Amino acid sequence: MRAGEASVTAKRVAAHRLTFDRAPAPYGDPAADERLARDVAGSTTVTRSEMVPYLAARTAFFDRAVVGALESGVRQVVIAAAGYDGRALRYAKPGVRWFEVDHPDTQRDKRRRLERLGIETGHVAFVPADFAVDRVAASVVAAGHDPHVPSLFLCEGVAVYLDRPVLESLLHELCELACTGSRLAISLSVASGSAAGSDRRARFQAAVAAVGEPARTVLTADGADELFASTGWRGIPGPERARVAGFVVVEPAPR
Repeated sequence: MRAGEASVTAKRVAAHRLTFDRAPAPYGDPAADERLARDVAGSTTVTRSEMVPYLAARTAFFDRAVVGALESGVRQVVIAAAGYDGRALRYAKPGVRWFEVDHPDTQRDKRRRLERLGIETGHVAFVPADFAVDRVAASVVAAGHDPHVPSLFLCEGVAVYLDRPVLESLLHELCELACTGSRLAISLSVASGSAAGSDRRARFQAAVAAVGEPARTVLTADGADELFASTGWRGIPGPERARVAGFVVVEPAPR
């Protein structure tokens, strides 16, 4: 992303989500999420593209991760690179604390929109952080997170934009916050080796580079396993189709 500007790709994702079916829950304020997304969409140009089915599947995967965690009793949710994610609104539940960690430029724009729209965010702690330079774990704890209480961590759509050392550092930092019973849901760019997949990836990389947000980290399936092992996480059983798409849930490895 360009210095001093909010993320363009985050705005586009928010706009696209207005067209997706979302996982239902008997709590929360979906209307507030949609008000924020419409506000973002009003200043964003989006076009129908081959990425839309992928974004719809990714949104559904993370929605299910959130609803499942909240229904199991999780009371802390940490969103790394939150962008214009409105799940803290859509799935707001009494007793659950949300921590949105994001680059200061994007987070500043989001908070201005929320304030102007009059959307209540008292259950959300906003944590500005540049993953390349800031200690995420310390900042999240300072915002009130209890690392001794199980949490759900979301890392959606950001890993591909981080240099490998920065991604490794972020996963280490999140692992510092994760006790037994915690989970990390993450999306990765995983190379399938197929010609069609390579072509789609090349078009995606050209598109995001054009808006100043180049893709930086693409992994193989084995490389993803190595990444988790080296940063304190281990895989748990999940649908193979989601894994192939790069949608993975992991837990902290025994320490």
